Amino acid sequence: MSSEIKVIFLMGPTASGKTALALELARSFPIEIVSVDSALVYRDMNIGTAKPDEAERAVCPHHLIDIISPLESYSAAQFCKDTEQLIHDIHQRGRIPVLVGGTMLYVKALLEGLTDLPQADPALRAELDRHAAQHGWSSLHAKLAVLDPITAARLEPGDSQRIQRAMEVCLLSGQAMSTLIAEGRNRTSDWRSLNLALVPAERHWLHQRIAQRFQIMLDAGFLDEVKALRQHYPDLRPDMPSMRCVGYRQAWSYLDGEYDHANFVEKGIAATRQLAKRQLTWIRSLDVTPLNAQSATVSSLTMQACESFLAGKALPDNLSFSGAF
Repeated sequence: MSSEIKVIFLMGPTASGKTALALELARSFPIEIVSVDSALVYRDMNIGTAKPDEAERAVCPHHLIDIISPLESYSAAQFCKDTEQLIHDIHQRGRIPVLVGGTMLYVKALLEGLTDLPQADPALRAELDRHAAQHGWSSLHAKLAVLDPITAARLEPGDSQRIQRAMEVCLLSGQAMSTLIAEGRNRTSDWRSLNLALVPAERHWLHQRIAQRFQIMLDAGFLDEVKALRQHYPDLRPDMPSMRCVGYRQAWSYLDGEYDHANFVEKGIAATRQLAKRQLTWIRSLDVTPLNAQSATVSSLTMQACESFLAGKALPDNLSFSGAF
């Protein structure tokens, strides 16, 4: 095999077809899949995360799935450390690392580097939580817009987890998180990557798929899964990173009686749409080759792109998609 390490990224918003396409690649190339999904790291969270099932995971080796408890947390820095090691291990086995997922912070950190940000400060987080309880997260979002307008611009006013972290970094370091991240982009790596992104030509198409998948999750027993998590992990709280995953926080609130079933479904689908919107915003900021997720030829074009990349040839001229994503 070539001594040059080549890595394929297959990214995209939730419900865009990444998993199915990655498994197609596995049937044509000697690949191992590295999950780039901050929800798939958690054990016992299978339905709500759309985790690949046993049959899908038997097609080729999968990594960074089911590695921590829902009581634990997993950072972008830890992801980078683990993935760098996996890339080299997979290459040494004579196989191709294919990084699949939609946690775009992880992708950006791996491609561009990640500055050592301040560690979480429980006392400061508690203070921010108290402020949010009294004035709302939109108030903290407005404060963040003053301290770090770049980060605030890409966050929704209700994105509590990310607003809290961005405010924490600003207050602890005295600098905007966007500035610190930009300073860490001078990373160098000993591997070369093909960065592919599945994007919808029409938002309506993606919204339909999100709604359909949410219903499939419900039919598969998603609410029972959340009930089981609450019973199996008595120390689990709704403010933990695992329960902040879309769908889970809405299910938790529903089980606590905060709203009825119809409202739960509406909120769960809306939160997933917002996630997809954020993912597409991240993708626009990266150096990627976009592929039309709706196209009947997306599979064949992906295969062509991978073949050309692995052979050291230029990508096909008809590959890139210039849609309205």
